[in-house]
Amino acid sequence: MIVETVRFALRGVAANKLRSGLTVLGLLIGVAAVILLVAVGQGASASVQSSIEGLGTNTLTVRSEPASSGGAQIRDYSLTVDDARALAESSAAPDVKSVSPQVSAQAVTATYEGASHAVGQSVGTYPSYFAASGSKVAKGGYFTNDDVTSARKVVVIGTTVADDLFGDVDPVGKKVQLNGVPFTVRGVLASQDAGGLSDANDTAIAPLSAVQQSLSGYGPIDSILVAATSPTTVNAAEGEVTAVLNARHDVTNTASSPYTVLNQAQLLQARSSALSTFTTLLAAVAGISLLVGGIGVTNIMLVTVTERTREIGIRKALGARRSAILGQFLVEATLLSALGGLIGVAVGVIGSRFSFAGVQPVLVPGSIVLAVTVSVAIGLFFGSYPAARAGALRPIDALRYE
Repeated sequence: MIVETVRFALRGVAANKLRSGLTVLGLLIGVAAVILLVAVGQGASASVQSSIEGLGTNTLTVRSEPASSGGAQIRDYSLTVDDARALAESSAAPDVKSVSPQVSAQAVTATYEGASHAVGQSVGTYPSYFAASGSKVAKGGYFTNDDVTSARKVVVIGTTVADDLFGDVDPVGKKVQLNGVPFTVRGVLASQDAGGLSDANDTAIAPLSAVQQSLSGYGPIDSILVAATSPTTVNAAEGEVTAVLNARHDVTNTASSPYTVLNQAQLLQARSSALSTFTTLLAAVAGISLLVGGIGVTNIMLVTVTERTREIGIRKALGARRSAILGQFLVEATLLSALGGLIGVAVGVIGSRFSFAGVQPVLVPGSIVLAVTVSVAIGLFFGSYPAARAGALRPIDALRYE
């Protein structure tokens, strides 16, 4: 009985190849969309998490915000190198492991023997920055504290800068012009995940004193990168940093400090939560495609029942039971859904091997199982009404149908 039902269902599907193919296509798109969009969301989440963890979950970034009253600045709370030294040397900050002041030079162009490259991020800092940010060199080495003291013009560059300027030539020891000022390449950073809005490898890092002297000028620094002694002491270090800076700049209203201390661990948690919501929304949007595909199954099966009314009447007149007719059309709908689901999985898996907008999708096995299960369930659910309608036809009415 079951074999006979499946045989009739296969014959019915094959009888209208174009119609069946379009139905399968609608479900294919829905299933592939679910798998791909969830994979893209997961890939974006992994990329952001990797970038934030690259800075270390035990790091803090300190920035100043000018106090104002009625739109007019009433006091300058800009950060200075002396603030960084105070944080590093203060006995009031026992949970601070290292302090790295940072200054950024804008619109820096690097040149080498006719090759030119606009550097995405040019940073002046201390050697402790490399350990705190998790930046490792692939060639050469870092600059030293002595280089900072002597304002030596040395630089560590990212792989994007190295590739554009030097190609296959080893950059270490070569002189590169930064806005016309010669700097000696001390090292090349190991390649980092370039996912996101900016290229993490398009960077040039030099001693703070050299950058101030030649590129940015002297004045306030942009930020201070603080490394806590361990991930468990980050919150304590954050309180100590705020207290030291407030004391140095006579901040009396501690309830609204002019300094923003960005905790990387908190940022990671917030970004992960936001991206999880984003992934869920993507899956919901893709789910709508599956719903549309299911409605397509209902439409096609209703048309099929109408076209085959006389066939149903003949089968019933020859003794076919209602359950056999019902089963045949349910199996047809389920076959179409299952076929669309399986091909959709193949398309989704292949598509996840390609990057989208700089994001490498990460395949989620659960999304594959869910998509296929929902696809088959759609066949059963949306095919049940046309199947029930076919099974309920009276033989005499079916045979008289034109």
